[in-house]
Amino acid sequence: MPRLREFAPDRSARQSARTARRHSHAGGLPTALAAFALSALTLSLPFLAKAQPQKNKKKAAAETAALAGLPHSALTEDQAIVHALNRLGYGPRPGDIEAVKQMGLEKWIDRQLHPETIDDSALESRLQMFSTLSMSSENLLSQFPDAQEAARRQGVSLEEYRNEQQRQIKDLQAADLVNAIAAAQSDVMPSPRAAAARKKMQDDSASGDSADMPPPVKGGKKAAGGIPADRLANFQVMHTPARIVAELAMAKMDRAVYSERQLNEQMVDFWFNHFNVFAGKGVDRWLLTSYERDAIRPNAMGKFRDLLEATAKSPAMLFYLDNWQSVDPQAWARLQEMQEQRRAFRARAGGPFGNDPNMPGPDAAQAKAKKQDRGLNENYGREIMELHTLGVDGGYTQKDVTEIARCFTGWTIRAPRKEAVFEFQERLHDNKPKIVLGHRIDAGGMKDGEQVLDLLARDPHTAHHISFEIARHFVSDNPPDALVSRMAETFEATDGDIRAVLHTMIVSPEFWSKDAYRAKIKTPFELVASAARAAGAEADLPLTLVQWSARIGEPLYQAQPPTGYSDKASEWVNTGALLNRMNYSLTLASGRMVGVRVDAASLLGTGDTTDANAVLDRAVAVLLSGEASPQTRETLEKQMSDPQVLQASLDDPVRHVNQGMIVGLVLGSPEFQRR
Repeated sequence: MPRLREFAPDRSARQSARTARRHSHAGGLPTALAAFALSALTLSLPFLAKAQPQKNKKKAAAETAALAGLPHSALTEDQAIVHALNRLGYGPRPGDIEAVKQMGLEKWIDRQLHPETIDDSALESRLQMFSTLSMSSENLLSQFPDAQEAARRQGVSLEEYRNEQQRQIKDLQAADLVNAIAAAQSDVMPSPRAAAARKKMQDDSASGDSADMPPPVKGGKKAAGGIPADRLANFQVMHTPARIVAELAMAKMDRAVYSERQLNEQMVDFWFNHFNVFAGKGVDRWLLTSYERDAIRPNAMGKFRDLLEATAKSPAMLFYLDNWQSVDPQAWARLQEMQEQRRAFRARAGGPFGNDPNMPGPDAAQAKAKKQDRGLNENYGREIMELHTLGVDGGYTQKDVTEIARCFTGWTIRAPRKEAVFEFQERLHDNKPKIVLGHRIDAGGMKDGEQVLDLLARDPHTAHHISFEIARHFVSDNPPDALVSRMAETFEATDGDIRAVLHTMIVSPEFWSKDAYRAKIKTPFELVASAARAAGAEADLPLTLVQWSARIGEPLYQAQPPTGYSDKASEWVNTGALLNRMNYSLTLASGRMVGVRVDAASLLGTGDTTDANAVLDRAVAVLLSGEASPQTRETLEKQMSDPQVLQASLDDPVRHVNQGMIVGLVLGSPEFQRR
């Protein structure tokens, strides 16, 4: 059996859970089960938070074939595979455990560490429906204008535009097309004249003349990605910023649920939270697509230094942390003075090259009031050390924050609402020498900032901070110090090779320990994706899944602080959130979720469908690998006599129990909430 590839040293080469949203396409938790869910999940709070692993009744006699080459562990073969699928991905799908067992766990891990070797064409086919994913920021700004710009283009008032927006939202909701679009952004197409524009777009779509929308297919056929053609056409008629964020969120969900490159998707999610950018801040809603596609995704498994520079130069990050407006105050004052002198010269000159000398010039006081004052902004200088590299205990001072901010003056965005590309403006840069962490920075120009990136990426504090955060995400909320130290050593020895750091973690005894098994609480996004995978769900348009992630507490791309969403249990475990988790699981498994199909009968296989306890046994075996605590088992068994489970009441004979509801109850169990 091939062993995991070794990584030789190569020196050359986080927000609290939100209040659950009140709106959703899906129905609520069945009344008869609400009390059960609330009491069961409330009682499970300490169990979830502490994440006590279940004791195995029989010990593994020897290292199994699946564990060959990995550190000895008390985990059984099936447990080791489940652990890998849960931690290095978004959980097992039907058949995954057997497939990994056949391949060998070591080989599966090796492939995950090298995602470029994995064929993911099926996922790529799904993503083709989201046309915004491949567009430049400039094109997105042009094709999906904000409300004010759209109203101007249509020649209507902003009020008319808003009124038409409300009408269109109602139309889309009536077509089951998504509360999320209305919630994500309040910009839809305009008013009376919009009707003609909308009709023209629909006509273009029907004739195949529109490059943005594929022609609809009649007769119940499917369009791109298997979506009913009328639903896809209705969705794609939305030329608003809301569609950009909605498509980005749906693609993220599709990747988590359907990608074969599971570890890579975990790392993209990890790094996006590490280098968080909030979609709701101004122009960032148009810049996020490029940020994730061009900065995060290509560098998720590469060198940390490359990832750090890609995020530093991304217009999305520059705008989010305001560095695009950070300038040397003296340079800005000189620039303003030069511009004032040019204006004065043109006013005196008159004629074709200046102002008409007979026309009154601008009032000096008025001109001064309109003058935009700009100076040094320390936001990025602080966050790049506190969050992105060194960590809060990284040994830096306020003076270092100021000096780094000086180094990054002139790193800006060319025409943020038009071209939106990175640009360095030498004339706004502070070219005087700086001292950062005791090191003199005096390369001049853009190289000042690049030297800072070199310095921070290779600092031992950064090696420890990044290793700690990766270990916290993949191993436990409080990862062992010894493991973090070994990962940090690898980080330093390989010049920040992320794949090598992951390798060190994965082959460690701590990763495979019983203490780590099912010790992490799933975030709302992880729960939604893992439940969809476990149930073998087929999502036509995954917008409803995206909505559920928001309802449980994690609206995608909506974390406001630069810390992003936390992956610690304390942020997600509370009674209200757990009730929504159960609600989601029941809605998904019972087939009541718009655009998402689950076949509970096929999932559980053949067997007695009149005996609720027998069906429960199969559900626990399929979804929890047979691992349910006595408390969970007892709580679930009490529900097997519920009329909604039996689909019968009083003395009526039980013909078929509600398998979907039983699957939903198991997906809502404390064991499934952990990974």
